[in-house]
Amino acid sequence: MLYFVATLAVFLIILFLLILFTWKNGVSPTPTTEKMRRALLEHLPEIKEGVVVELGSGWGNLLFPLSKKYAHCKVIGYENSPIPYLFSSLINHTPNIKIYRHDFFEKSLREANLIVCFLFPSGMKRLKEKLERELCSGTYVVSHTYEIPGWEPKETIEVGTSMIYLYEAV
Repeated sequence: MLYFVATLAVFLIILFLLILFTWKNGVSPTPTTEKMRRALLEHLPEIKEGVVVELGSGWGNLLFPLSKKYAHCKVIGYENSPIPYLFSSLINHTPNIKIYRHDFFEKSLREANLIVCFLFPSGMKRLKEKLERELCSGTYVVSHTYEIPGWEPKETIEVGTSMIYLYEAV
């Protein structure tokens, strides 16, 4: 009986945290689909060294393939929701990945050579202002599903009913 109560308590805490951070962030931690992940990895720019950042790295289902594609780069994932962060951190045994439980809006992105994101429209609007303040010329930004308002993509790729937007900071 005690085991059942403890298991139920853990489940309810996890559920509460997922709901709380979904409400706080305005979106649930949604994994990138396999089809989109393949298309992204195929169309991402070639980078031999530097820093790759995933904003809202969630459960890690895009972060880990990014670390393989950019094996000679430092790959950083920012996730502020504790359950996806904990999950991805526990399964991370990849030396070039660092996962941080932070709100990426509060962290500098100046060192990034490539930023990858799957955010919601209001998040993209807020991100635009941050990117314009912080990015160096030549930094790539790749967003799937939602574009950066007011930015002209260097390339767009249609993936089913969604899009990939590739940008380069000037």
